[in-house]
Amino acid sequence: MNAEKLALSLSSILLLLFFALILYGAYVRGIDLPTCITNVKPFDKDTVIKISENRYEIRYIARQFSFFPMEVKIPKNSIVDIYLTSPDVTHGMQIENTNVNLMAIPGAITYYRVKFDKPGEYRVVCHEYCGLGHQNMMSKIIVY
Repeated sequence: MNAEKLALSLSSILLLLFFALILYGAYVRGIDLPTCITNVKPFDKDTVIKISENRYEIRYIARQFSFFPMEVKIPKNSIVDIYLTSPDVTHGMQIENTNVNLMAIPGAITYYRVKFDKPGEYRVVCHEYCGLGHQNMMSKIIVY
């Protein structure tokens, strides 16, 4: 009986700890979850839109075996809305040195907002095996 109470107490403490860590990540660290948009027809043209000073929208298309646009240049401290889709197979998108990690699912659009605080070159790589040229699938974002 005591072992059961101990196990129940420990599991309750762990659940509270996990919940507290999720709240910490969301509210203190500002970590957000990507959104999957399924009620809008996926776009068929990649584009970079300057909405205002330091505010951009990038519409990425992941195709075997490239991301389009292949290179994007934006100023430091820009807030970027990333929209990602794929016309062929499932792809992954990770922007190195950020917490951006998305899936490109055919027929859907994935969305995430990120702020680029530091200048540099951010590689965009596919992290979901998509075929024989998968290892060459990359793009870059240059923050100046």
